[in-house]
Amino acid sequence: MKAEKIIKPANGYVMFFIVLILFIGGIALTVKNENPIFILISVLAFILALGFILVNPNSSKVLLFFGKYVGTVKQNGLYWANPLYKKKTVSLRASNFDSERLKVNDKLGNPVMISTILVWRVTETYKAAFDVDNYENFVRVQTDAAVRKLASMYPYDNFADEGHEEDITLRSSVNEVSEALEKELEERLAIAGIEVLEARIGYLAYAQEIASAMLKRQQATAIVAARHKIVQGAVDMVDMALEELSKKEIVDLDEERKAAMVSNLLVILCGDKEASPVVNAGTLNH
Repeated sequence: MKAEKIIKPANGYVMFFIVLILFIGGIALTVKNENPIFILISVLAFILALGFILVNPNSSKVLLFFGKYVGTVKQNGLYWANPLYKKKTVSLRASNFDSERLKVNDKLGNPVMISTILVWRVTETYKAAFDVDNYENFVRVQTDAAVRKLASMYPYDNFADEGHEEDITLRSSVNEVSEALEKELEERLAIAGIEVLEARIGYLAYAQEIASAMLKRQQATAIVAARHKIVQGAVDMVDMALEELSKKEIVDLDEERKAAMVSNLLVILCGDKEASPVVNAGTLNH
């Protein structure tokens, strides 16, 4: 396996004036001497003009001589090389790739829809031009393969109530998942001389057939968590109320009345609707 070789051909501006002089001179000599043999000078100038190489910024030209790799021109400008060289353009610009939404199974076997956004660029022109058939298509295929593998390594979300508690999940561990995806893509795309600048999950959701069920599950989990917080706060408030009443000796409650008070306060504090107050015009004994 060969490596990339950077070359700098002859100055194209100097050769441009030489070719221009030969072309005009050949025509002038032909007209002046009325001899068509001088037209060969203009033909030679035309052949030499085929050797011009224009390299734009963040672009490169890979040069081949009858199938043999000669080198790569990366510095932008106008150059001239052997007219028989075959020139292949390889872009060095950063490119975005938004993959299709793939349907894959996560670590727990739940079907999810996932896609990724990849920022990449070519760093080794020899590998990109000759080690793979089509480096742009290679990026697309390997990205899809990496995303499928990544999705199978982690669950979509934590399910601690079912005994599936994970440190890293696709939904919540964005940085960790992105680092794992970048590492996987770097290993896969290195063969094509491609550098991964950034890789992020662009879209993530449950597949359509289980999305409704999973949404209900998330809502139920949120409701249970909220109720737990409400009950915990209500118990603390009731305990504080009884403690303050006893401490300040505002009223002396027996165990039965304490139980009634606790029941009433919990109903008021934990109820979904506002309680309707009932004014007791009697005494504590009636």
